[in-house]
Amino acid sequence: MATGSVPGVARGSPLEVFLVFLKLGLTSFGGPIAHLGYFRDEAVGRRKWIDDAGFADLVALCQFLPGPASSQVGFSLGVLRGNGLIGGLAAWLGFTMPSAVILFSFALGASAFTGSGAQGILHGLKLVAVAVIADAIRGMAKSLTPDRTRAGIALAAVAVVVFAGGSSGQIGAIALGAVAGLGLCRGEASARPGNLRFPVSRRSGAIALVLFAAFFALPPLAAGTTGFHALALFDAFYRSGALVFGGGHVVLPLLQAEVVAPGWAANETFLAGYGLAQAVPGPLFTFAAYLGAVMGPAPNGLAGAIIALVAIFLPGLLLVYGMLPFWDALRLRPAAQAAMRGANAAVVGILAAALYDPVWTNSVLSPPDFALALAGFLLLSVWKVQPWIVVLALAAGGMLLHLL
Repeated sequence: MATGSVPGVARGSPLEVFLVFLKLGLTSFGGPIAHLGYFRDEAVGRRKWIDDAGFADLVALCQFLPGPASSQVGFSLGVLRGNGLIGGLAAWLGFTMPSAVILFSFALGASAFTGSGAQGILHGLKLVAVAVIADAIRGMAKSLTPDRTRAGIALAAVAVVVFAGGSSGQIGAIALGAVAGLGLCRGEASARPGNLRFPVSRRSGAIALVLFAAFFALPPLAAGTTGFHALALFDAFYRSGALVFGGGHVVLPLLQAEVVAPGWAANETFLAGYGLAQAVPGPLFTFAAYLGAVMGPAPNGLAGAIIALVAIFLPGLLLVYGMLPFWDALRLRPAAQAAMRGANAAVVGILAAALYDPVWTNSVLSPPDFALALAGFLLLSVWKVQPWIVVLALAAGGMLLHLL
């Protein structure tokens, strides 16, 4: 029995885990924070798979690591209940499949959006991205840059991204943020001791961490040598998934640099799909299925969607599986906590830079566009309207603006 789970509760089966997370994947609207609330209700409240202390430790681990935090928590709960890796994969598949199928289906029909009204809907979806990213920055800045030091790190990250550009600028900003955090963000209260033990051996965890590093280092070398585009596709999405700190919205600038900059997809297509991704339940990372399907170079379609989807989730899942046996010892180290404070502050800066380019510059083209995007932002941030309602409202507004 894993410490952190409720004594006396037997292990379940991967099928049980899959069905529970399939239901969650069909009903979990509202983004990563809302997903964690759904998971707690299901795993702690209803099913007693884990207690509150264990769940809090698990959330702390997944927020510490890069990757999609809610999917990492769900995967780890699957590992716990399903007694290992197969249970974790069952949880991931159940939670991910509904939104991935929806976005893939939209990608197949995207070419049908050629009329004036349909183009207006797509433009409205691009304005959704403006509202959602602005609201994400507002919330993240409040929690991740609460003082002058971390606000300064965020501002420095904006400068790095603006002057360096591309994915190298974003990677550099995160690395510099972590280094700055080591020197400037020490001295806060340490995390409380945890007791998080899952059915993962240290050997298995070490293998997962080695695989994470191998997939990060080898595919770009192989893609450059062979010219095989499937490897380049895998590498682009894997690196994007490996560098997402602070929530799923941070994947937007990373993917934009990897997919739009080399001409694999048009920026208009990219932003329209990202806007639609706000309306579906489940993890935002399933946006990758849409991109893999609509990109110009083969493999695309179903093969491209599968490669992109697996690649963007794989680093986060390898990291959390690898860290489960080691987390309690690592999270108490002041240096690790300080580095993460700096990296998280840098993430706010990266997202702020992305709000301007490519999101704002490609979406807000007129005063009515600005008014519609501002209305969406206020609906999300002030009136706390569900994101899918905002998506429908702005899509309808975009269509009306196009028809006038």
